[in-house]
Amino acid sequence: MKALRCLAPHNVQIVEVPNPQPLQHDLLIKPIATGICGTDIEIIEGGVDPAFIRYPITLGHEWVGRVVAATGGSSSILAGSRVVVEGIIPCSLCEECQNGATNRCETYDEIGFTRDGAAAEFISAPEHLAHVLSDNVSDESAALIEPAAVVFQGLTKLDIKSQARILVVGDGTIGLLATAMLKKFTPAHVDVFGIRAEQREMVIKAGATRFITEVAELSNDYHYVIEAAGAIAAVELAISQGRRGAKVLLLGYPEQAARLQLGVHDLINRDLTIYASFSYTRHSWKAVVELLNSGAVDLTFIVTHRFGMEEWHHAIEVLRKSTGQPRGKVLLTLNPH
Repeated sequence: MKALRCLAPHNVQIVEVPNPQPLQHDLLIKPIATGICGTDIEIIEGGVDPAFIRYPITLGHEWVGRVVAATGGSSSILAGSRVVVEGIIPCSLCEECQNGATNRCETYDEIGFTRDGAAAEFISAPEHLAHVLSDNVSDESAALIEPAAVVFQGLTKLDIKSQARILVVGDGTIGLLATAMLKKFTPAHVDVFGIRAEQREMVIKAGATRFITEVAELSNDYHYVIEAAGAIAAVELAISQGRRGAKVLLLGYPEQAARLQLGVHDLINRDLTIYASFSYTRHSWKAVVELLNSGAVDLTFIVTHRFGMEEWHHAIEVLRKSTGQPRGKVLLTLNPH
């Protein structure tokens, strides 16, 4: 079969590889689409912490597919079902897993990082991590469940109170997802700060009260601030905008070598709480699937670009360069149905 593989940093090719051989209680799945994101660029450029990547690797950690067959003889998921599969493969035995923190499993294993991803004709994945999608969920929404679960995991740490004033720093995919997911918490208003004026329509569609591109227009009086841009300047801005007693959530990923200087005296005087959040738990993934299956959330609008697998270099170029046009999630369509 064909697969889009990063053989080593700076070496990406579509290559022929053997079809996956599902283990007992695995599903053989035909991917429909997979998202391409900044983390994929870091994989390609060798910027991911070596503890979280294994080369060569087939790309594709944000994906949706259709079940071809199940092994084990007693599958509850029928062939033909459309599914998403949790990327983190928890051991279920370590202390973290036993406490429900499967995102911190002591044996790190994740599809698209240590296991081959879904940018291929077929993928094999554990059945117990698969979730069947309702017909009302678009392929675009489904492919966004992985990053949406990352966002939801972070939001649940904040214990957001109703009618709060919230600021999201970042107008890209993570910022749009955070804005859309915040509706669940019935805030008084959500401001989004971004640097690309062309994102305004998407930001408002996501549910923002205001889209702000000038720092001077920020209120400096937010109960919760969510950093979703992945840049040190954005982290500094997020910390500066919370009121006394505010909670600040760091969702974006700056480059690995990035360092932040903190004014500890100011943090203490303002009684700030800063949260960092890694990936998602099984609980967060399930919660996002339920939100989409129920129709409470539709993320289709966030997808702005679609390419075939053989056009992967165009997808990467769109992510790397600003064209002055709106840009949300970039998808590779793999096996159209």
